[in-house]
Amino acid sequence: MDTLMDFGSKIISIFEAVMGMDFTSEIIPMLIMWAIGGLLIYLAIAKDMEPTLLLPMGFGTILVNLPLALTEGVISEHGAIEVLYNAGVANELFPLLLFIGIGAMIDFGPLLSNPKLMIFGAAAQFGIFFTLTVASLFFPINEAASIAIIGAADGPTSIFVASELGSKYIGAIIVAAYSYMALVPIVQPPVIKLLTTKKERKIRMKYEGKSVSKRTRILFPIVVSVIAGVVAPQSAVLIGFLMFGNLIRECGVLDSLSETAQKVLANLITILLGITVARNMNADAFLRKETALILGLGLVAFVVDTAGGVIFAKILNIFLPEGKKFNPMIGAAGISAFPMSSRVVHKLGLEADNQNFLLMHATGVNVSGQVASVIAGGMILNFFGN
Repeated sequence: MDTLMDFGSKIISIFEAVMGMDFTSEIIPMLIMWAIGGLLIYLAIAKDMEPTLLLPMGFGTILVNLPLALTEGVISEHGAIEVLYNAGVANELFPLLLFIGIGAMIDFGPLLSNPKLMIFGAAAQFGIFFTLTVASLFFPINEAASIAIIGAADGPTSIFVASELGSKYIGAIIVAAYSYMALVPIVQPPVIKLLTTKKERKIRMKYEGKSVSKRTRILFPIVVSVIAGVVAPQSAVLIGFLMFGNLIRECGVLDSLSETAQKVLANLITILLGITVARNMNADAFLRKETALILGLGLVAFVVDTAGGVIFAKILNIFLPEGKKFNPMIGAAGISAFPMSSRVVHKLGLEADNQNFLLMHATGVNVSGQVASVIAGGMILNFFGN
């Protein structure tokens, strides 16, 4: 045993001599972060979990945790990742550009044909404010607000709000936000089934499929931007870039730009965003007990958002006659994880009744959640921003 321990001590001494680092305080944390980076890459490739973000983020995590001698050109003052971070994340430019691409992807038709669905998007943001209250017991208010926005299930909004509020836990917040977005098909069904009966899940909702005029589609992003800017001024830039992307889609004269925004712009910015935010994934900043707490609070926000939408629909049904009731499950689609959440609700509806088609209703709620989450982020900044 003594011989084995001596051998282990010699190996550690060799590691320390070669790398110029203390084994316990520097090498072990570095190896842990390499493992975390590898896990993110594995989830991106093997499990197809948000690969456009998690893969570059995982690789960036490994990159920024290389020994100091190898990272001088990466995270030093004039290093590549530091320059990209200051140019695109510190000033919130990358998330805003990504919003243009997201806006160009969204079809608000299902929502515009049934505007009352927007109330579910608002109801499903309850988890943000609930988690803000809980998180404030453990963190300063600006950090609590940054953590709470994980409940929006909207990665760009989480990045924007956390950056604007100067959060020092932005790495953990981003990992939580995008991980839970990818885990929508796993996290939401148990919550929905717990809060609904099989009879409720069987409720059919007639879809009338009203046509939406081109004028309405063009006016919608403009009107929403104006209203959001008046109601929550801090959300003006967020909602404005999202709606600008949608206006490019709907105007009918910029098809090539719309396609570029949806594909080239969105993918390029996501890649740059992923590898750049890894700047905050160094061992000193990430390997803290607060990281586990943030991941837990993010899950709470996500679950309460889902529950809030479902419970709100159940309350409305108390006052509605038979034939006019909502299927409570569509309330869960009010989170911003588009289109995963609407697909989850549709699948659960078919499981309860193979003729129960909820996709269009759930999609309308889902896109309203996209708008509501951005407005909620703006409200957070209104209350707690500088």
